[in-house]
Amino acid sequence: MSATDVYRAPALSPEGATVERHWRDLAARRRLYTIGGLVFLLLALSGSLWFANETNAGKFFDRLPHVADFFGELKPRDWFDPVRALFDLPSPYDDGSLKFDYPEGRVYLTQNIYIPEYFHRMIETLNIALFSTLVGSTFGFLLCFLAAGNITANRWLRFATRRFLEIVRAFPEIVIAGFFLAIFSLGPVPAIIAVSIHTIGALGKMFFEVVENADMKPEEGLRAVGANWVERVWFGIVPQVLPNFMSYFLLRFEINVRASTILGAVGAGGIGESLRLSIGRGHEAKTIAIVFLLFCTIVAVDQFSAWLRHRLVGRQAFAYGGE
Repeated sequence: MSATDVYRAPALSPEGATVERHWRDLAARRRLYTIGGLVFLLLALSGSLWFANETNAGKFFDRLPHVADFFGELKPRDWFDPVRALFDLPSPYDDGSLKFDYPEGRVYLTQNIYIPEYFHRMIETLNIALFSTLVGSTFGFLLCFLAAGNITANRWLRFATRRFLEIVRAFPEIVIAGFFLAIFSLGPVPAIIAVSIHTIGALGKMFFEVVENADMKPEEGLRAVGANWVERVWFGIVPQVLPNFMSYFLLRFEINVRASTILGAVGAGGIGESLRLSIGRGHEAKTIAIVFLLFCTIVAVDQFSAWLRHRLVGRQAFAYGGE
């Protein structure tokens, strides 16, 4: 074949031509959907910006260049002051105001030993998250077997349980907390109730999906020897699903730590309440100290939870591509 010869692909068979035509139709349809989606997104974004500007009396776009001013106002007098705020150390700038009264927040265990205020508040937030996760996982554990199609034969019981789980997780924690704040007033109790209720629905759904994917051979063997429903579940299903249950429990605990912080900002106690007050009062050093403590705590909780989930479920379950 000479250098001037042009390679020509062999003609497609009728079946091949049909496949190619179908592929081209799908590609054209995908491009159309992509362009339509981008146009819709652009219109939605433009409408949202217009609505934000109108509801702010036309000042939204005027104030947009100043969106970073808040971070500039967080600069403390010196960069050791947030450390003093974090550990409740006396400040050389103390003028008797609330802005520099760091030692006033100390929680004394003995006459000379104390816990810094924000560490105590962070422990309170972790307690809210942990207790709520324990309560939610307990009820989710009990209800998930009633919602699983391979365990519960009564379709009406399954239907009622699944609808209940949907209802309790349909409302965000902050909405539930607002309702119980009106009943129990400020404090950690409304936060515990709100996070627990939402956790029941979330973990209950995750748990019953794990149960429905369990191997039923142990359950069938127990059924053959005359075991009752509770015995079949406890000895045939629970040992299989428990590692995944623990993994979901730890994952939910991570989520609840963040939720408890947000609920604290609306008066439900914990570190979130301190953060809201420090921002509202313009206390720069206290705000930086709380944000730093929150960041370190959430990273530590996430890393510990991920490590423990790897140990429980096995690293191969998290390996990409079956490595």
